[in-house]
Amino acid sequence: MAEKNVAEFLLERLKAWDISTVFGYPGDGINGIVTALGKGEGPRFVQARHEEMAAFEAVGYAKFTGKVGVCMATSGPGAVHLLNGLYDAKLDHVPVVAIVGQVARTSIGGSYQQEVDLPSLFKDVASDYVQLVTVPEQLPNVIDRAIKVACARRAPTAVIIPSDVQDLEYSAPPHEMKMVPSSLGIEWPELAPDTEGLRRAADVLNQGKKVAILIGQGARNAAAEVQEVAELLGAGVAKALLGKDSLPDTLPFVTGSIGLLGTRPSYEMMRDCDTLLTIGSSFPYLQYMPDPEKARGVQIDVDATMIGMRYPYEVNLVADAAAGLRALMPLLNRKEDRGWREDIEDKVAKWWADMRDEALVDADPVNPLRVFSEFSERIPASAIVTSDSGSAANWYARQIRFPAGVRGSLSGNLATMGPAVPYAIGAKMAHPDRPVIAFEGDGAMQMNGLAELITIARYWKDWSDPRLVVVVLHNDDLNQVTWELRAFSGSPTVPMTQELPDVDYAGFAASLGLGAISVDTPDALGAAWDKALTATRPTLLDVRTDPNVPPIPPHATLKQALNTAKSAAKGDENAWQFIKEGLKVKAQELLPGHRE
Repeated sequence: MAEKNVAEFLLERLKAWDISTVFGYPGDGINGIVTALGKGEGPRFVQARHEEMAAFEAVGYAKFTGKVGVCMATSGPGAVHLLNGLYDAKLDHVPVVAIVGQVARTSIGGSYQQEVDLPSLFKDVASDYVQLVTVPEQLPNVIDRAIKVACARRAPTAVIIPSDVQDLEYSAPPHEMKMVPSSLGIEWPELAPDTEGLRRAADVLNQGKKVAILIGQGARNAAAEVQEVAELLGAGVAKALLGKDSLPDTLPFVTGSIGLLGTRPSYEMMRDCDTLLTIGSSFPYLQYMPDPEKARGVQIDVDATMIGMRYPYEVNLVADAAAGLRALMPLLNRKEDRGWREDIEDKVAKWWADMRDEALVDADPVNPLRVFSEFSERIPASAIVTSDSGSAANWYARQIRFPAGVRGSLSGNLATMGPAVPYAIGAKMAHPDRPVIAFEGDGAMQMNGLAELITIARYWKDWSDPRLVVVVLHNDDLNQVTWELRAFSGSPTVPMTQELPDVDYAGFAASLGLGAISVDTPDALGAAWDKALTATRPTLLDVRTDPNVPPIPPHATLKQALNTAKSAAKGDENAWQFIKEGLKVKAQELLPGHRE
């Protein structure tokens, strides 16, 4: 039997952990691993165009599978490039393992080419576990722990392997002192809540007359239980942005997203409730939560380090969401007065009517809300939807009505630009049989989305369902920052920082052999979506949208309105256009039949 070297054992160990895909970019710091990959016995290697994109692809893979994502990079600059994607994983609580090369052990500390102090570099982003492998006997324990810790803590971890170590003959840790053997596999428990805590939580919820429920991504596997508890309590359910796919928007009591990107029914429910039940969410913005002096609270979360830290909850239950709710239900009394629930359902129905009307407001040339509204009416069963940060996130949060079975995500807490397309690639590598749709602003598309179209063109023929639609909101403006300048700073737009060069995104996609559709009139949108969603190859949908349609929250503050007015007064060159469009959009909520 041929002896294995360290790199070959590494790939064998990853496969033993059921890791089938690694996202990365080669370099001489991982030549040993690349050589082992070339023998065809390791996980599939997906080559991104940039290490940051490889990290985002691993995050997307992990988000849409619930499994650990793995990314790989060379030493020095390659390792540095992983950081943004790994911080995205850290802040959104996603299990990702980064495997990175390092200069040879004899070079460490010698200011050698591409030498970076990688343990220090990764100390914060992979704070739960980062280790340097210096001898072969370390490897099984380090790899196993990196995977276990990533899954247990839902966090990124990092394993650093110097280039010369990769080529050493693998030797298992012997049965002797100072050796640390390891084992494969782990059986995860279903964390059940404390009995006394359950009783106290039920007392709080039973006494409430106007109960609101807030769920996050931690409730994704408890949809049936959340629905049943909401029915017992006569409650509405709002969703943190990362929990948008945790419960279908088609349920009449689901109020949608909460926060700056949230809906009016969510805002009003939180404002008016007397009791809050939070499940699997660490939503951080207190101003969108109930007034602590007017509402009591109960929280259920599997992570004891995150529970009770966002709101003065009266009862904090550490438990798996589904197990906690199942244990809680027998203690809850069904509320016979359904007035609160009926009022919520009425507001939700009006909200979706308003959203459709706002999407149909004329703009120059295309109202961006309509891009999302038309998609929402056509969303394929089992679709996976990704959104970039920026103005796209506003419409993703408020305009798309997720039915059951649809998944979706974006960069929640880091809110970084650029992950929508690599997330979509990670999703397709995990689920080649499902349609995937990525919404991108043109700023993010220029930042890195264009390059990753090359990755899509390379791999799409391997997918059983070829549909991957990349939608570009083409307005030649860094639109979210423009509106933040206006609303938060009272500043006019600064063209030299905000304007983008005009790019033919559809033309670039077509040059790669991808489908390409350009839209510059609103009436063409429906047919464009129909064509893209039935295409036999990945398709880019390039839509010329109006940058002056404001992403006005339904609960915009007086200060934000005044700041926007100040921006106009200070000479914003688009003042009349955005005032006109803002009035037209908001008027839809005030027309007869739209509000009580």
